[in-house]
Amino acid sequence: MATTIWQPKEEGLREICGLLEEYRSPTSDQSRIWQQLQRYSQLPDFGNYLAFILARAEGKSVEVRQAAGLLLKNNLRTSFHLMIASYQQYIKSELLPCLGAPDRHLRSTVGTVVSVIVQQVQVRGWPELMQALVQCFDSNDFNHMEGALDALSKICEDIPEELDADVPGLPERAINIFLPRLFQFFQSPHVSLRKLALSSVNQFIVFMPTALLLSMDQYLQGLFSLSQDPAPEVRKLVCAALVQLLEIRPDFLQPHMRNVIEYMLQANQDSDADVALEACEFWSAFCEARIPPEILREFLSRLIAVLLLNMVYADDDEALVDAEVDETVPDRDQDLKPRFRTSRAHGADGAEEEEDEDDIINSWNLRKCSAAGLDVLSTVFGDEILPILMPLVQAKLSNVDISWKEREAAVLALGAIAEGCINGLFPHLREIVAFLVPLLDDKFPLVRSITCWTLSRYSKWIVQGAGHLEGHDQFDKVLTGLLRRILDSNKRVQEAACSAFATLEEEAAEELAPRLELILQHLLCAFSKYQRRNLRIVYDAIGTLADAVGGELNQAKYLEILMPPLIAKWQQHSNFDRDLFPLLECFTSIAQALGPGFSQYAEPVFLRCITLIRTQQVAKADPMRAGTAYDKEFIVCSLDLLSGLAEGLGSGIESLVARSDLRDLLLQCCADEAADVRQSALALLGDLAKVCTVHLQPHLHDFLNLAAKQLHSKLWK
Repeated sequence: MATTIWQPKEEGLREICGLLEEYRSPTSDQSRIWQQLQRYSQLPDFGNYLAFILARAEGKSVEVRQAAGLLLKNNLRTSFHLMIASYQQYIKSELLPCLGAPDRHLRSTVGTVVSVIVQQVQVRGWPELMQALVQCFDSNDFNHMEGALDALSKICEDIPEELDADVPGLPERAINIFLPRLFQFFQSPHVSLRKLALSSVNQFIVFMPTALLLSMDQYLQGLFSLSQDPAPEVRKLVCAALVQLLEIRPDFLQPHMRNVIEYMLQANQDSDADVALEACEFWSAFCEARIPPEILREFLSRLIAVLLLNMVYADDDEALVDAEVDETVPDRDQDLKPRFRTSRAHGADGAEEEEDEDDIINSWNLRKCSAAGLDVLSTVFGDEILPILMPLVQAKLSNVDISWKEREAAVLALGAIAEGCINGLFPHLREIVAFLVPLLDDKFPLVRSITCWTLSRYSKWIVQGAGHLEGHDQFDKVLTGLLRRILDSNKRVQEAACSAFATLEEEAAEELAPRLELILQHLLCAFSKYQRRNLRIVYDAIGTLADAVGGELNQAKYLEILMPPLIAKWQQHSNFDRDLFPLLECFTSIAQALGPGFSQYAEPVFLRCITLIRTQQVAKADPMRAGTAYDKEFIVCSLDLLSGLAEGLGSGIESLVARSDLRDLLLQCCADEAADVRQSALALLGDLAKVCTVHLQPHLHDFLNLAAKQLHSKLWK
């Protein structure tokens, strides 16, 4: 008996198309339409309707058919395996003829849906697709070739290893079928075909299948032939391939390394910024690839000149816009960076990464990549680069007619080489610092901000010299200069100065004690004028100061400056306000530094932490009852602050623990599924065990069992 082929019902087709058309209108009630589409998605053949609209609704606009395809893609991600086999087959059979659809947007959407299905069923679950792709490649019809290449490139991007698997029914692995054809497309007269073919092959570099290993000479010849391609998107892919090969299998490039370096130097100056950025990644990759550096030595003078040139701000750099924003303009929500908190160091893995000097702008660009390249070059070649770089830097800094952007790039270069070239720079540190300090008052904000960062890169050596008279005077000038910039009217400079000062604090430690009053006055003045974003950095600077000077802070004259504004902020924030996090971390450092001196502030802080933990435990079980969504970071920060209290107050915390339900809350936190909650909870458990074991005694067995679990169970990592 013949199987009935699925057909859409006219009414259902009309309604779904109508909803898709309506959804595209900017004035429509999109929430209502989305809910109706979600109701339709409960129908077992909803995917069939979408496939039909994408493939066959020729009377509808391309946008509506595309929308059906994208909705189909999302639907298949979650429900393809729930469909009956005949519906799965129907969708597959509708897609294959559309690989060569006349409209490029439809072809691209079909390719996306095809890739999603292959992720669900693998190549073995759809052998007809491989045959269809080969037919399209061999058809010599542009639409079919591009559609098939688009689909294949998406499969290669999502699941490249699938194409290197044995499949029953196929005479050989898919990669062996496709790779020779992809290499042929490198010579295509059509830009899009060259680009898609190269993009597809590049996806195999990381896991390097045997087929690519055996074809490496052909691949490299293809890359070299495309290196001067007129299309920048193809040249960018050539650079990306060479960088990846350098990282994964540098031995393949070594016979050609001189030519590759020559090409990358040229590409690093490409008129297309994306090509230049991709090429610039090569220098860091080279230095980290454990290749003997001698081969790069002969290119250093040209390379350093190119990097320095590319470190100048581009006219369209978004940082230039942000640099004009002064302190009176309120922060927008999108200005507030996500926080990447690290737990207090109870043997925690890793340390906080040093922040990039202009992390305020999150996009990676040629300027930053060039500075990073110079930094890593300095670590490999050390003082050897100074005779090349320093004349260029000095020429920029001494020329009064030079643009401020070039002056800024020269200061950035001095910061980039601070660690790698310190042996050669150290004898000249006094002159370097003497030159940089006046730039803290430059009229251009980005020159002031980069000078803060560059001075912070030399903090360790500036502090080392503070033991003798001249060095002491220099240290004072840097310290007071950074404090002055902390009170700058420009937000960008405020951030750079605060971050630089925190770095100086870490290095200076007890050297700060005689200057504590001056430092606190400046930080608390900043506290009163900063917007939300930079306020977080002030909290960090105050916390770092407390860590650096320790008990020196425990004097009435300092506490009178420090504590009232912090307590006012503490009271101002609600228990659901994420701006509490940096304040909790700041209080942690202060509690540890003040020791028993914190006791006058301890009770309200302790009780607030208990309330925060309890509220989040309720929110985890019932957000409606808690009045807020669960956010584990409130728990982690509160546990860390309680650890700080236990460490600072010692046995003085005993009475607070006795009158609270901390023990029961802590037991829950030690068993939490989130590793960072458990880590902070166990750290607090250890701190409490030192000072008030008696209150842990009733549940000591449970605590020890939970702690022991962390030592041997992979499930708890």
